[in-house]
Amino acid sequence: MDVGPGNSGVGPENTGVGPEEMDLTPRDRPESATAKKKRRWKPVLLLVVVLGFGGVIVTRFLTSAIDYYCNVDEVGVRSGCEGDRRLRVQGAVEEGSLKQAAGVTTFALTFNEKRIDVRYDGDPGGVFQECIPVVAHGRLVNDLLLSDRIEVKHSNTYVAENATRIDEAEDAACSEEVSSAG
Repeated sequence: MDVGPGNSGVGPENTGVGPEEMDLTPRDRPESATAKKKRRWKPVLLLVVVLGFGGVIVTRFLTSAIDYYCNVDEVGVRSGCEGDRRLRVQGAVEEGSLKQAAGVTTFALTFNEKRIDVRYDGDPGGVFQECIPVVAHGRLVNDLLLSDRIEVKHSNTYVAENATRIDEAEDAACSEEVSSAG
């Protein structure tokens, strides 16, 4: 083998392998253990951040979207029926209290001799009338329930869970006027 100034002794002429037989594909270098660990933590950290952010959003949504069912006499008295959150207030529309003007409906809800005034922007429509039990959804501001939704016909779920409330409201609705007239 001739190793001279122009020949390093390495190459196809010295290995017996021609240029067409030489494998020039890159070889994989073994990764270090720290590089593997660093790569694993990035997706895990991203997943933790995304789940944490999602948990905060869901928690905020659920706490702000919950409307608590309360009878008129429970507003401000029972836990969950405080005026600083959305409420679903159930009671009977007081006879003589229903007024409609300029697209606004005002009325009073009564239950167990307690009364709350309600303002609803719009016409409740349907079978809404005096002396029937309804559920008004909204927020209490200065002893006035600002309602954005009125339910006249109770859902099956509400009826199943609150049958005694509905019976009491129907029995009490305008009973004073009926009994004094008779």
